[in-house]
Amino acid sequence: MLHVTVLCVGKLKEAYWRDAVAEYAKRLSAFCRFAVVEVDEERLSDAPGPAQIERTLTEEGKRLLSHIPRDALTVALCIEGKTVSSEVLSSCLSSWALEGKSHILFVIGGSFGLSDAVKNAAALRLSMSPMTFPHQLARVMLLEQIYRAFQIAGGGKYHK
Repeated sequence: MLHVTVLCVGKLKEAYWRDAVAEYAKRLSAFCRFAVVEVDEERLSDAPGPAQIERTLTEEGKRLLSHIPRDALTVALCIEGKTVSSEVLSSCLSSWALEGKSHILFVIGGSFGLSDAVKNAAALRLSMSPMTFPHQLARVMLLEQIYRAFQIAGGGKYHK
């Protein structure tokens, strides 16, 4: 069975985000071994300068990289990544599984995104949209799209 992990910076603070993630995690358990792994978020001042932002990206990047298994196909979510349809994401997941990739790992950064080191470690850079979303919402949106991808692949009625 395919193992899908979402590796992300920070914890979800609001109960409604945690509830949404729990719901999609439950749904995904029918299709894959699913896990969410959270790494600590760096504390920043209210108005961080470029040097503080760069240091934050570097430190969070080190934490993320330490949690990426060597055998995982890694997908970095970043605004400069490739945008794909739900159908294409479904096709990618199916193709990766057929190619023998047993662990797919999606990485979501913190408020300022991902370090170049994390992006460079990824096999694919994926963008959900050219619009900017809070990283907490991005996590829920990603889980919904992964669930939708499995539904598409299985011919389910969820995707219309």
